Amino acid sequence: MTTHAYPEAEQLLNFIDRSPSPWHATANMAQQLTDAGYQELKEADNWSLVAGQRCFVIRDESSLIAFELGSELPSGAGFTLVAAHTDSPGLRVKPNPAYQAKGLVRLGVEIYGGPILATFTDRDLGLAGRLVYRLQGKLSTKLIRFENPLMRIPNLAIHLNREVNSRGLLLDKQTQLAPLLSAAGEELPPQQQFRKLLADQAGIDEADLVSWELNLFDSLPGSFYGPAGEYIANGQLDNLASCDAALTALLQSSQPSAQTRVCGFFDHEEVGSTSHKGAAGSFMADTLQRISAAFENDPEANKLAMARSFLVSADMAHAWNPAFPSAYDDQHPIQVNHGPVIKINANQRYTTEAVSEAIFSEICARAEIPVQRFVSRSDMPCGSTIGPMSAAALGIRSIDVGNPMWSMHSARESAGAADHALMIKALTAFLAEPAAVDY
Repeated sequence: MTTHAYPEAEQLLNFIDRSPSPWHATANMAQQLTDAGYQELKEADNWSLVAGQRCFVIRDESSLIAFELGSELPSGAGFTLVAAHTDSPGLRVKPNPAYQAKGLVRLGVEIYGGPILATFTDRDLGLAGRLVYRLQGKLSTKLIRFENPLMRIPNLAIHLNREVNSRGLLLDKQTQLAPLLSAAGEELPPQQQFRKLLADQAGIDEADLVSWELNLFDSLPGSFYGPAGEYIANGQLDNLASCDAALTALLQSSQPSAQTRVCGFFDHEEVGSTSHKGAAGSFMADTLQRISAAFENDPEANKLAMARSFLVSADMAHAWNPAFPSAYDDQHPIQVNHGPVIKINANQRYTTEAVSEAIFSEICARAEIPVQRFVSRSDMPCGSTIGPMSAAALGIRSIDVGNPMWSMHSARESAGAADHALMIKALTAFLAEPAAVDY
């Protein structure tokens, strides 16, 4: 039941709280699609598709592509695509992580992407991800999540680090990031103790546990703050907010359409996307090719479809922070709760160009959605998204957009509560448009 003035933001916070890892996020999106009547396809099977059919396909449990087939052939109507990513920066558990230090057990972790490391200290950290284990002679996977806080990276008291407030908190990545797990037990060595902890949580025999991919996360649930609850805070807003907005827009796009609507959600964006399930891999191209081939036995059909397609790359944007005004271009102060942001970079770190900018702006204007434009300072490099690599691989027009947020890549990020509904509305309007928009 919705209890807040910003129901879409409340939905988002609940989605993030249920999705402490990219595997959980993908599983949760798959469940929403299934509940809405979408059929799951397997890449290893032959596909038999018909107009109007709604399907989704998952690659390696953390990347997902959903689509609703249009009434016209893709070669004539094209694809209307939205893409986002399921992963977030943070800390990942090493293969042999547990070790004893003066009677305490610590876990060795590896940095994933570019998190703000200091923000992970003094937090009640949870652990979530997937296990690989033996089941009746075969390998199987299982998602796990520890509901209660499991570990902590305790800070050093200021009495022992007198310059922390003048020089900042600098952490040695090898020796100071390992979280404190427990007191060392006398019965089992630390590594076996940790393996047993995982096996017990998953309900399997410790001897059957083979490997894992696990990440730490802030166990504090998402929240509203501000006098009117006009702001939200949670981990993984970058980029589960875009995932939730895109999926909600797709599920709300119930009107029949000539074009085929597609939403892609990819893992590994924060580490470059160069993997078999990342946006730089073949997943999207393979899926679109198979859709085209299901309707037309013509090698030119998919190329015609690409020429008539449009991609929105949805990833979060940097809101103006009043404490650090020198970090922003004075002419482009992005404000939270003021609507979606078009992200622009002359060096194509974002894919936006004049035509795609104009098309998306017009779509938003017709839907009465305010639009902002972000450009980095000329003396400061900007980040990038899955937009450039996706547009280049597919050969289609693209734009980069996102909602404004503060503290990007912190263990706990922040944004405007009103913006999520505006992004859903913008993406819903975009998915309702013909992919080959005239200009």
